[in-house]
Amino acid sequence: MLEQSVLKELIRLYPPIGEMAPDARRLLQENLQRMSAPAGHLLFDLDSPCSLFVLLYAGSIRVIKPASSGREILLYRLEPGDSCVLTASCLLGRSNYPARGVVEHDLVAYALAAPVFNRLLDASTPFRALVFTHFADRIADLMQLVEEVAFGQMDQRLAAYLMERAPLIEATHQQIADELGTVREVVSRRLKQFEQRGLVQLERGLVHIHNVERLRRIAGPLRDSSH
Repeated sequence: MLEQSVLKELIRLYPPIGEMAPDARRLLQENLQRMSAPAGHLLFDLDSPCSLFVLLYAGSIRVIKPASSGREILLYRLEPGDSCVLTASCLLGRSNYPARGVVEHDLVAYALAAPVFNRLLDASTPFRALVFTHFADRIADLMQLVEEVAFGQMDQRLAAYLMERAPLIEATHQQIADELGTVREVVSRRLKQFEQRGLVQLERGLVHIHNVERLRRIAGPLRDSSH
């Protein structure tokens, strides 16, 4: 049985727990098991079975997709208050993990075995809300990631676009995204990174170009193919 202080903190992190009916909350409290792992620990791996639903109490987890080239793509990070959409989907579909979970900062969490997870999912509307609260946000993040990976070379394409229109571009991030065939969030993220590197200065509806030469180096061969 969880200590009341731990339950209170979990309710703060995961408010739907506080809305669960007494019987459902008691079932949760009686079955959550404390787990801990140091930074760098492999929590789950590609094709490993999924048998636990985890509520983060402290620390963080990086969920990554290894590529055949040896590189890794960060899908998302999990922190206290988050729920892992891959874990939920694997438990629901009774499938293995399609990604890898690595502890980023020393982890303390409370794990729920699959049978109890399924019972609560069937019986408790607040628990379902807890599981699915982050689905929409995570899916939106993953769609942005797919967009970046699918189009590729976005830094180069954006750098070539900015370089050709220096020293001042009068356009919104959405208009730039439309011209590059991507989404606004991708352009905004890249422009913010360029600004932090001193390449541009952003104002509402304006992009001031400060370093054409560095943009030319980033654009590379794309600056020739874009004409």
